[in-house]
Amino acid sequence: MDINREIKNKVTYIIAVISEFASAHSLTNAQAYRYLERFKGLDFVNRFYNVEHTLPFKDVVEDLTAYCHRKGGALV
Repeated sequence: MDINREIKNKVTYIIAVISEFASAHSLTNAQAYRYLERFKGLDFVNRFYNVEHTLPFKDVVEDLTAYCHRKGGALV
């Protein structure tokens, strides 16, 4: 796979995850982005993209919620 295409796919996926996370927690996309950035959720998605992108968004949101909570986030 072309490296640019791989990066584009990952970025598109992360944007979708932010949107799904926002929706699940009644946040705006900007609020969700800031929360995920602050509590290392974006690092988590980036690091484990190969596994996470194979899961339903519901499971990914649950993973992120739990991970960010362990890092000090208040959403559960």
